[in-house]
Amino acid sequence: MTQAPATPKNGRRRHDREIIALAVPAFGALVAEPLFVMVDSAVVGHLGTPQLAGLGIAAALLMTAVSIFVFLAYATTAAVARRVGAGDLPAAIRQGMDGIWLALLLGAAVVALAMPTAPWLVDAFGASDTAAPYAITYLRISILGIPAMLVVLAATGVLRGLQDTRTPLYVAIAGFTANAALNVTLVYGAGLGIAGSAWGTVIAQAGMAAAYLVVVIRGARKHGASLRPDAAGIRASARAGVPLLIRTLSLRAVLMIATAVAARLGDVDIAAHQIILSLWSLTAFALDAIAIAGQAIIGRYLGADDEKGAREACRRMVEWGIGCGIVLGVLIVLARPLFIPLFTSDPSVKDTLLPALLVVAVSQPIAGVVFVLDGVLMGAGDGRYLAWAMLVTLAVFAPVALLVPSLGGGLTALWWAMTLMMAVRLITLWLRTRSGRWIVTGATR
Repeated sequence: MTQAPATPKNGRRRHDREIIALAVPAFGALVAEPLFVMVDSAVVGHLGTPQLAGLGIAAALLMTAVSIFVFLAYATTAAVARRVGAGDLPAAIRQGMDGIWLALLLGAAVVALAMPTAPWLVDAFGASDTAAPYAITYLRISILGIPAMLVVLAATGVLRGLQDTRTPLYVAIAGFTANAALNVTLVYGAGLGIAGSAWGTVIAQAGMAAAYLVVVIRGARKHGASLRPDAAGIRASARAGVPLLIRTLSLRAVLMIATAVAARLGDVDIAAHQIILSLWSLTAFALDAIAIAGQAIIGRYLGADDEKGAREACRRMVEWGIGCGIVLGVLIVLARPLFIPLFTSDPSVKDTLLPALLVVAVSQPIAGVVFVLDGVLMGAGDGRYLAWAMLVTLAVFAPVALLVPSLGGGLTALWWAMTLMMAVRLITLWLRTRSGRWIVTGATR
């Protein structure tokens, strides 16, 4: 019996199944991550306002530090996926181990630098005299968990590269559950206060790192991959991560500038901005899940020397990005009467919030394509271009955003500037994708 020839419709279905299988668990894992801070906030909040303020400052510093090293996940995913596509699982796991060893080294360096400077960091953040002691206590304990956090990032990249996003979801759920139980037990049961919350998070993160290491080590033994640190491999992982680090820092600069401008506009505007930014971050999780699928799928196709498959997968993921962006935009508009009262009852904040929120809704299809193409180029290992593109975007955004207050613009104008930022990212990423220069096949780029 002859096999039916492949059709475009069958190809789309195959890509759809791959995208859904990777993106849905990835979304669950992404959503679980910020729940750690939410649990800490809920538990510590009952201790008092100074404790909660201290937690907020320390958590912001920790999340900033960890987010800088997110390249450990992105670069590892792309490198491992290429070797999976090439059919060399031992080399894929070996590459992943290099990323994990790099995470441990970076984590140790961060602990050595941050531990003695914790009081200065808290003071530089503008902590009040009542909140500062609690912030320092929480920060100094939580710093001990940074190596585990970075190992989690790198190991997550290993599993994503192996086309496994379910295990990270299960580990994230287990970590969240353990963190919640430990927080309540140590803060109230053991009477440790805010220190108990910090220790609970450190223990939960260490448990997550251990769970990932068990999975990776088991895979290494099964396929005969070495677990020993390899200096050349660690240096290669670091070199691959530097451009993505530049990209991440540039993106963080965009968000910091936007927040600084909103603060200059006044208390009402900064309050409304924080609400919109929270919602924008939530929609980013949904779109980032597709980008994560893109990293794994594109890396695998390129590793298998399947240029046609990579192009088709890219095209289909762009369609997914547009579709998800439209759905998210519509949901923002329709659900605004439901979620705005959850954040504020101030009529002034609501009036300022609404028009800016509509700008965010309109920009969601643009964001959908941006996230997807970002993931595609990461999966291709095209980090150098991503770094330059984000620097160009920052150079365009910064002067426009900084002019908003002086030109009499308000929060809506600021979010139009944010939409301009996304449009610039769209243009730079689309030009690169259209050129085909990102397509470099083989087990390594």
